[in-house]
Amino acid sequence: MQKISLEKLIQGGAHFGHQVRRWNPKMAEYIYSSQKNVHLFDLTKTKNCLEAALEEIKKASKQGKKILIVGTKKQVKDKVEEVAKECGVFYVNERWLGGILTNFEQIKKSGVKLAKLKKGLESGEFSRYTKKEKLLIDREIQRLTRYFSGILQMESLPDLLIVIDIRKERGAILEANFKGIETIAVVDTNCDPTLVTYPIPMNDDAKKALDYVLDLVREAIMEGKGKLQISKAANGVKNQDKKSKKVANGSEEKN
Repeated sequence: MQKISLEKLIQGGAHFGHQVRRWNPKMAEYIYSSQKNVHLFDLTKTKNCLEAALEEIKKASKQGKKILIVGTKKQVKDKVEEVAKECGVFYVNERWLGGILTNFEQIKKSGVKLAKLKKGLESGEFSRYTKKEKLLIDREIQRLTRYFSGILQMESLPDLLIVIDIRKERGAILEANFKGIETIAVVDTNCDPTLVTYPIPMNDDAKKALDYVLDLVREAIMEGKGKLQISKAANGVKNQDKKSKKVANGSEEKN
C-alpha cells in the first residue's frame, strides 16, 4: 500500500472545505469541525478513502482495465494530461462533451473524422481548396484535437473513471453511473459522495493537494503495470553503481 502523507495533504490545503452554509449533509461523516464558518475535513478519513481508491486504481491497472481521468478545471488540467500521458491512460482535460460515454459511437466518429482531416492535410488533398476553406479545416482540426486528443485511441468504454470535482464534471459522473462504470472522485463538502463508487473527501480547489493526489494516482497506475517497481529497481542499481565507484575511487586514492 502506498504511503500517504497527512503532512502533505495539510500543507496543500486538502482539509479546507466550503463555507458551512454551502455544505451537503451527506458529507457529514467526513467533516471534523468548522473554523471561521468554513468546514474542515477529517483527514484521517480522507487518508483511508484515498488508500482504498489507490488500491482500486492499482488493481484496475494490473488487470489491464481502461482508465479515464477527467479534470477540466484550470488547477489540474495540465497535471491531468501529464499524468495520463506518462501512464498511458485516457484523459479529458477540456470541456466534458455530453455523450462521451452514453453516445460513444458518435464520439468515435469524431475521432475518425479528425484522422481523415489530418491525413488529407498531410497528403495535400486540400491543396486545391480556397484559403477560407483551408482555414475552416484547420479550425476543425484544432477543435477536434482540443476535445478528443486524450480519448482518440479509446476503442471502447472505460472500466474506471477518475474525476476531479464532481460538481464541475457532473455530466461525466451521471454518464458513468448510467453505464455502470466505477468512479473514483475528489468530493468537497458541497458534493454528494453517494454518486461516486470511491469518494475522496477533500478540497477540490487546492492545486498543491490535487497535484499530490494525482502523483499518487500516477504511482498506483504505474505500480499496477509493474513499471514503478522496474523504475525503482533500476534506480537502486544506479545508486549502487555510484556507491561502488565512490568506494573504488576512495581505495585508489589511499593506495
